Amino acid sequence: MDRRALVTCMLGLVLVVVPATPQEQSLPEAVLNCCEGDVLFLLDSSGSVSSYEYSRMLRFLSDLLRPFSLAEDQVKVGLLQVGTRPRLEFGFNAHSTQEGLQAALRSTRPLGGDTNTEEALRMAADWVLKPGGRAGARAELPRALVWLTDGVKPGNIIGPMEELRDAGVDVLVVSTGHGNYQVLREVVSPPIENTLYFVDIDDMNIITEDLREAIIEIIRARRLHVHDVSANSAKLQWRPVLAGLPGYYEIRFGPVPPRGEGGGAGGGGGTGTSPSTGGGQYQRLIKAADTSAAELTGLRPDTTYMATLTPESNKNVIAPLSVTFTTKPELLSPTVVTVSESGLTSIKVSWGPLQPESVVSYLVEFSALPTGQLHTVAVASGQNSTLLRNLHPDTTYLVTVSARHSSGRERAMSVKACTQEAMPALEDLQLTTVGSSSVQVDWRGQADGVRGYWLTWERDQEGYSNSLLPSGSSSSSHYLPASSLSTRLHHLPPAARVCVSPVYRTARGDGLCCTAQFNTDAFAFGHQS
Repeated sequence: MDRRALVTCMLGLVLVVVPATPQEQSLPEAVLNCCEGDVLFLLDSSGSVSSYEYSRMLRFLSDLLRPFSLAEDQVKVGLLQVGTRPRLEFGFNAHSTQEGLQAALRSTRPLGGDTNTEEALRMAADWVLKPGGRAGARAELPRALVWLTDGVKPGNIIGPMEELRDAGVDVLVVSTGHGNYQVLREVVSPPIENTLYFVDIDDMNIITEDLREAIIEIIRARRLHVHDVSANSAKLQWRPVLAGLPGYYEIRFGPVPPRGEGGGAGGGGGTGTSPSTGGGQYQRLIKAADTSAAELTGLRPDTTYMATLTPESNKNVIAPLSVTFTTKPELLSPTVVTVSESGLTSIKVSWGPLQPESVVSYLVEFSALPTGQLHTVAVASGQNSTLLRNLHPDTTYLVTVSARHSSGRERAMSVKACTQEAMPALEDLQLTTVGSSSVQVDWRGQADGVRGYWLTWERDQEGYSNSLLPSGSSSSSHYLPASSLSTRLHHLPPAARVCVSPVYRTARGDGLCCTAQFNTDAFAFGHQS
């Protein structure tokens, strides 16, 4: 065999044993039978999406969905395209094998036109994702909407997305453009870090596994779900396995005892006995056979609970389901206290956050510093502000807002607040001309709180200069102490305007102005303005 033939043989060998793509190598076998639920993909194929971007999105969908089993009782996939007239490419009942789904994705073509996302969402809500609709959505299984968009002018989507979430649909978004983050974060289901993705069109493979795991978390084949967990409550949801059968559901829930104190905690979605709570401190609920949800109340904040659902029926024996969850820490109000609208004798105090469901009442205490009398005002739980009246002007107060919570805990926050200073206006101003360019200035003001007086007057621009005037200035001002109630100004021009204002600790009060009229025919005689 010559060298050329050897090279040809080696190339052929390389082509035969070329390894699978990294995506194909990483396909988890466990995904094949992990889940049951309906996933609708909302694909932006309007004119704002280029052919290259569109092909990359389809390839991304192909890789994302390849591991899932599409058997009748497992995962169902639908595709709804967004254009001027949105179109359902295929519903949930269209493909039961990966071969059929992958072929359909390869043959899909863009719609073009405008980005009519609002109409597409109406289609999704009214008949694609609606249980029992013609697209094949199943009532007893979780549903998810995954929206792939370039972020260009999606329209008014917040309302339609909220309706979908209220109907039990989990919403996820993948944006390949610079979409409005504030809008997109409002439409996805929590937690945002698992349901909202921003990625460059050429880097979509980076998020494939994360998005797949997020979808799996929604449609995983565990029939007992916990959601809307707060500090004091949580909601359970399950597949109604007793529907049409005589019987009922028994729910037991209680705190999981600390490690080492006995008892066992079931894992999420696992089966097990009723919760062990270290002495039987659990609650019990009974629900009818046709129900699929229950609200657990009276929970303790920041506590791990175990809930067990036991279907009871004399027709079938169905294993119980258990789930563990941790309630959120209690957020005690107030966490912020602010002061606004400060006046001479009043101050408005506000606080937050407002928690009427957990706060019994608020108590506002205030006293003048350093040793003023303590006053109190009671405020209802639905209010987060009050106006403190009959205060002293120019006084610093310590204001404390206390909240008594229904749990028995209390929280208080304090803030310093100052009333405004009283600044009476100048009472009187008189000017008496002396000669041809001088004037005697006399005034009367309130003595309490006055720190001094501020005078402003015009100068003679023909060369006469008062020693208080800067060179080149046409007017000047001067500060006099509080004990001064008069002064004399020289070298003023005809019809000079003189103003006097009282000066207080925090600001200048309202003053008075007069004009000195000089009688050029009687320079020797004084003239009062």
